[in-house]
Amino acid sequence: MTSKKIDAGILGTGFYVPERVLTNFDLEKMVDTSDEWIVERTGIRERRIAPEETPVSELACRAAKKALSDAGVAAEDLDLIIFATLTADCVCPSAASVVQNRLGAKHAAAFDLSAACSGFVYASTVAVQFITAGAYRRVLVIGGETLSKYVDWQDRNTCVLFGDGAGAAVYGPVEPGYGMLSFDLGSDGSGADYLGIPASGSRCMITEETIAKRLNRIHMDGPEVFKFAVRAMPATLQRSMERAGITAADIDWLVPHQANTRIIRSAAKRLAMPLEKVIINIEKYGNVSAGSIPMALAEAAGEGRFKKGDIVAMAGFGAGLTWASCIMKWAKEDL
Repeated sequence: MTSKKIDAGILGTGFYVPERVLTNFDLEKMVDTSDEWIVERTGIRERRIAPEETPVSELACRAAKKALSDAGVAAEDLDLIIFATLTADCVCPSAASVVQNRLGAKHAAAFDLSAACSGFVYASTVAVQFITAGAYRRVLVIGGETLSKYVDWQDRNTCVLFGDGAGAAVYGPVEPGYGMLSFDLGSDGSGADYLGIPASGSRCMITEETIAKRLNRIHMDGPEVFKFAVRAMPATLQRSMERAGITAADIDWLVPHQANTRIIRSAAKRLAMPLEKVIINIEKYGNVSAGSIPMALAEAAGEGRFKKGDIVAMAGFGAGLTWASCIMKWAKEDL
């Protein structure tokens, strides 16, 4: 006897950003840079910065509550919480467990997932597998970061890029033919040293020496990451489209990782996709790593851009090196 296939998609979304705004003009007073240079190279005009005492779990909880409200799902009805982040409150316990307790999701399992800027798409595909398998019915997926705590504010090449924030989506069963249609996940660990925080784990501990060398801060080989990104994002999208049996012309909306407008424009050009179909909000929030895709998704959904039946693609790339994409048929009614 075969069981009926369960389709899984997004029931609701939400996002939260800290109140403090750090503009390019503010950065001009901190490092040798300019608003013109930052905008030309990245497309970023400002980013949000969390208070020093605020952990990423706090941002995640606020985003999660909005997503639960939008989905009409109570926290106690959640079966699982997956938190994509690389700036968890601490190494142990998981930030997802902290969120689970604060939300009152007493029946939910919880774990963190680390895939950097690809994390939300990775976590979303994991959530969908649990639902389509019939193991769980309601899964909360969060992507969030407090990258400002790891930024080297003396490095003009990286400190202009990153911001703080969180986005969330509730996944559950949807009408047949709707929800996630396909996905593509990948990694190339040979580029692991191109982007990361060297002194942050068991390979290189945080010590007085590593702090003095600023190894506990974000390090990035910008040219190498850029070259990887302009190849990886269109390539992963192409594989997801092939698996879904569609072409770029069928996509109504693309929600890309918000790392750099030049990378986003390059990917859209390679796919022959008009920029009018691409969700871009990097100018307001900067690169929020695992938080960027769900924040852009939730903001666009909140603005009523997505209509039921729209084909929505998400794509990310990041440290690891990793890449991820998925295609979904939007299942939520436009209210």
